[in-house]
Amino acid sequence: MRAKDYKVLESEMAGWPVRITSYRIGGTWHAKADNVSPGATIATSRAATEQAALEAVMGKARARLAATRRFPASAEGRK
Repeated sequence: MRAKDYKVLESEMAGWPVRITSYRIGGTWHAKADNVSPGATIATSRAATEQAALEAVMGKARARLAATRRFPASAEGRK
């Protein structure tokens, strides 16, 4: 089987750039959220409809990114 109805959406969640990819294989929709620069996967989901898969992956991604701590970049700390 091949992926069909492939879509990519770039957005921002909790202050982080995020790319959401969705596609259908057979009767199942798959969605994946990753951070744009290195492309590391943040969350994935599968559902019977595209909307359900997107809602699930966005919910997981928002929760995980909101819990991610950010540290200020300091030139003094780097040598």
